Amino acid sequence: MIQVRNEQQLIENGKTEKTRNARTLALESLECAVNSVNPKKIVTSKLSLKDTVLQIEGRLFDLAKYNNIYVVGGGKAAGPMAEALEEILGKHLTEGIVNVPHGCNNKTKIIKLHEASHPLPDEDGVDGVHQMLKIAQKAELDDLVICLVSGGGSSLMSYPREGISIKDKKELTVALLRSGATINEVNTVRKHISGFKGGWFAKKAYPATILNLILSDVVGDSMDVIASGPTVPDSTTFADAQKVLEKYELWANSPSSVRKTLIDGANGIIEETPKTQDKAFEKVYNVIVGNNRTASLAACQYLKTHGLPTILLTATIEGEAKSIGTALSAIANEILVSNNPLPKPVAIVLGGETTVKVTGNGLGGRNQELALSAALKLKKTDDSVVVIASVGTDGVDGPTDAAGAIIDANTCKRAKELGLDPEKFLADNDAYHFFSKLEDLVFTGQTGTNVNDISLIIVL
Repeated sequence: MIQVRNEQQLIENGKTEKTRNARTLALESLECAVNSVNPKKIVTSKLSLKDTVLQIEGRLFDLAKYNNIYVVGGGKAAGPMAEALEEILGKHLTEGIVNVPHGCNNKTKIIKLHEASHPLPDEDGVDGVHQMLKIAQKAELDDLVICLVSGGGSSLMSYPREGISIKDKKELTVALLRSGATINEVNTVRKHISGFKGGWFAKKAYPATILNLILSDVVGDSMDVIASGPTVPDSTTFADAQKVLEKYELWANSPSSVRKTLIDGANGIIEETPKTQDKAFEKVYNVIVGNNRTASLAACQYLKTHGLPTILLTATIEGEAKSIGTALSAIANEILVSNNPLPKPVAIVLGGETTVKVTGNGLGGRNQELALSAALKLKKTDDSVVVIASVGTDGVDGPTDAAGAIIDANTCKRAKELGLDPEKFLADNDAYHFFSKLEDLVFTGQTGTNVNDISLIIVL
């Protein structure tokens, strides 16, 4: 079970008993949300094996009909997913390899857990994908390939197209992550500089049957975006990838190898990513086993069972973290003033993924920046309490060791008492050091799952 490691300190930071109660509800509901998308539990609950028949959401696969059953994949949740799959299928598996983050502590006997880097790709990831492609090459008509895919897979399963080095891909990834581009836009580029993602694995594994089990970290669950869709037809083009780089003013400074690949692709010199009509997808079955809504609803259920009227406002929130933080405080302020859209006491849960355009020199992540932005606009009243918290379900917010942050109406007052200027920290994209000084960062450690972010407002 995942727990907030510094929960007691975060609760004690509340100035009043009412605030401490609100902080407790917020933190415990977030723990519940993350634990609801435990990859091992999800895979175990979704798959069942009776005799030799594997069932997943109404689809049946008679394992006796396959000569070999291979497993490939990657992502932050790939380790526990592989562990669960191996426990279910055991002796039916032939071999497998999945790329997992460094430090993965899951244990398997048949499926190799190959450690690689995230969020920036490395040669270890390339080596793991090379082994997956060897499996694809030997997979035949009467074989089954089970893919385990989750958030983080794009970096962990890096395999640059010919002519592009891992150094070039890493340089481009850094620029994209700092630009404020959405994950859809980032992965549009990634798919077109990869020889594995964007449907290429499915094409290379044809004519084998593919069952793809997906833990979604993409708002709206677009399967061609999750881990850049190695088994899914690509709906984007080389021209789209170039437009993304131009939109965020990255084109001119992108590695020359990347620009050449995208230009050659747009001109038909190199092959476009596989599309829907490709026969390679005729025997591919993609199944989403869990997503942000799963986690958001679990948070709602926890709060309701603890006596607090709760709504899930959305599980598809997107936008600039600063703007979303301001919007959350505006909702809270409206409840305080007019009891709209719902009367207090109330909790509002939101899921999705924001972005940060980095212009400063500080340290932080989108959840921390959202929380700091919200703190600046949150009103204080004598008789009511507001707490806003936001975390990444993977336990890692941006390039930091924190999952996110928590605030209340006294956050800015406490900061100023310490001589901190919240607006300066926000302008410098330095929410991490701001909340570190207040001891309001939320620490869970890496959770082994990843379904975007959960934010919530509690008004008592």
